Amino acid sequence: MENYATATVYRSYVAVGDSFTEGMCDELLPDGHFRGWADRVADALAAERPDEEFHYANLAVRGKLIGQICADQIGPAAAAGADLVTLAGGLNDVLRPGCDIAEVERQLGRAARELLAGGGTVVMFTSTDPVRRLAGGARLLPAILRMKAFVESIAAEHPGRVAVVDLFSAPCFDDRRLWDEDRLHLSPEGHRRVATAVLEALGRPADHDWRSPLPPAAPRGRTEKLRTDLRWLRLHLGPWIGRRLTGRSSGDGRAPKRPELLPYRGR
Repeated sequence: MENYATATVYRSYVAVGDSFTEGMCDELLPDGHFRGWADRVADALAAERPDEEFHYANLAVRGKLIGQICADQIGPAAAAGADLVTLAGGLNDVLRPGCDIAEVERQLGRAARELLAGGGTVVMFTSTDPVRRLAGGARLLPAILRMKAFVESIAAEHPGRVAVVDLFSAPCFDDRRLWDEDRLHLSPEGHRRVATAVLEALGRPADHDWRSPLPPAAPRGRTEKLRTDLRWLRLHLGPWIGRRLTGRSSGDGRAPKRPELLPYRGR
């Protein structure tokens, strides 16, 4: 939502979602957590209030489905009464065969309405385009396009209250360098760009063009590509399939990294 021009000075921010919002595969912080784009947004917003307290919570947990996000995170996020909430979820559902996309939309819409009832601004996202980056991405595209239209419809119903960060329309995310080697989570550069995109959607002038392509990469030979693909199959795809078959999740038993809306000075 590039024309979202009201640059409100926010006093508090709650982030909800899955691994995307938790910050998976960004740089590690001294406490062992990943930093992530949401922390980067919180850093920028806190810097706008150098003489006053800024409060931040990040309730996101990797691996969570939209139903789990609604059950565990939306209530506490709404109760916190923050000026700003970012809401991302549903992609883990879409990645699973047999996803009930209508149910995902129902849950996501309910989450947005509950958060909006708190009176703050809500930021939502469209997924990146998986077709050119992921093997089998074409299978996911119909559901991702439907989710994109649904998110945009929520913003249209709540002008000035919901900002949409449109990652789908940014071809830079086709570049493998914006992704971790697991091909599902953003790299540090990917997190940096998403943070800039969120701040831009909130009316902040961008310090760089987050949509711009990276400089050309050196071409990869067949041997290197095969070695990379085999490593991905062994370290990432295999364990992911194993968790699906056994009903486990990478977030099982994991607590949010910032479960309470507490003062935050940034880094």
